[in-house]
Amino acid sequence: MTAEAPTSPSNVSADATPRGIESNGVNAIEESERRGTPRQLFWPWFAANVSVLGIGYGAYLLFFGVSFWQAVVVGVLGIVISFLFCGFIALAGKRGNAPTMTLGRAAFGVNGNKVPSIISWVLTVGWETALTSLAVLATNTVFVQLGAGGGVVTKVVALVVVAALVVIGGILGFDFIMRLQKWITVATGILTVVYIVLTFHRIDFHAVASLPAGSLAAVIGGFVFMMTGFGLGWVNAAADYSRYLPRKASSGGVVWWTTFGSSIAPVILLAFGLLLAGSSTTLLNDINTDPIGALAKIVPAWFLVPFALVAILGLVGGSVMNIYSSGFSLLNAGLRIPRYAAASVDGVVMIAGTIYVAFFATSFVVPFQGFLITLGVPIAAWAGIFLADIQLRRKDYATAELFTAKGRYGSVQWIPIGLIVLGTIVGWGLVENGYASWLGWQGYFLGGAGKGTFRETWGGANLGVLAALAIGYVGTILFMRPVIRQQEGALQLDRDVA
Repeated sequence: MTAEAPTSPSNVSADATPRGIESNGVNAIEESERRGTPRQLFWPWFAANVSVLGIGYGAYLLFFGVSFWQAVVVGVLGIVISFLFCGFIALAGKRGNAPTMTLGRAAFGVNGNKVPSIISWVLTVGWETALTSLAVLATNTVFVQLGAGGGVVTKVVALVVVAALVVIGGILGFDFIMRLQKWITVATGILTVVYIVLTFHRIDFHAVASLPAGSLAAVIGGFVFMMTGFGLGWVNAAADYSRYLPRKASSGGVVWWTTFGSSIAPVILLAFGLLLAGSSTTLLNDINTDPIGALAKIVPAWFLVPFALVAILGLVGGSVMNIYSSGFSLLNAGLRIPRYAAASVDGVVMIAGTIYVAFFATSFVVPFQGFLITLGVPIAAWAGIFLADIQLRRKDYATAELFTAKGRYGSVQWIPIGLIVLGTIVGWGLVENGYASWLGWQGYFLGGAGKGTFRETWGGANLGVLAALAIGYVGTILFMRPVIRQQEGALQLDRDVA
């Protein structure tokens, strides 16, 4: 037995896969299929994060009660640091040539990995729903602004078109997504620059400079929100797009192009969004209900159609990557169907969620923030565990043994499972998630309410996300080193025998 023994087959054989659809599923990519360079990672990550929703985040940060410069600092740090996590996790894709949640079997055990896979599935489906809902709402707003109607019929048509693009992209798989994201990058990049030029005159620098500074708790709360809204929403998918790279590809290049490609657009859009939202209380409040729709109202009528194009394409770019990765999470959770069938299942769930948000919810931001914080806690614990696991591993993965509970990775690794449970319990106890009534039970470690209490001062800082991240990372570093050394000792023995 060697580290490069034949890997587990995909969820469906290549012969059984319909023509034009990627046949690889949760399996490791064979040596003959590994290709490309780290530079190519720029395209999918830029396209997935160039959405004009990044402008809306400027308004979201100001809701924390921080000044412009405080918001710039915490926004840039939150974006770059969280996407740097994605860059490091993308290394695992190059070292193991399998999807992110498949590689998680090394840390959690082949069967134990089902726990974080379920969490990952809920997170990615949630993001698909959020982005698709925004695309539908944006389309409706543009039609209203054009005087061409709007309402239920427009939303239904928009939902059908957007959902079809997303689901088809998820079904076709890797090669189609890489080509699609390159075109989305070019189109959205150009049109976003035009949008900034057309709306720049609306900035009131005096009003922006007059924004009062916030407390340390507000600053930390904004930082955590940016992390959960950007990189922590992608960590569970970061290796999915580097897994086709040859193992000899530059590790530094993988980290750089993943981090740079995903961060550059959000950083620019955030800064511009802060200037816009800080200039107008009306725009700031409108973004709370319909972020992209509010941004559409401030452009000339002739640019509404191009604006709709850039908004929808940017959101589709993110949704396609999410539905692709959510299929891997669903398969790793234990569902035994082909990868393209898993993408179809996710599409049905996404459409159901979008119907609720687009047709029945009174606010987008309320459920969105509640979703981010609630799932941001367990995914932060998972990210801490996975990042520490990558740091401790000196050798590439024994890919064949990611598919047998009797191999070196075992069935269940109870320490990481315990860490993700502990991180979630502690984390939920330290966040104040009053964005929806059914989330009011969180924050049970913050104490009672009242003037001058810990809850009043620090409740909105969402310290639970940082606590969960630290518990996962530190716990893995302290307790999993002997286990990983034993796994890698067996791996070295196999290679010596071979």
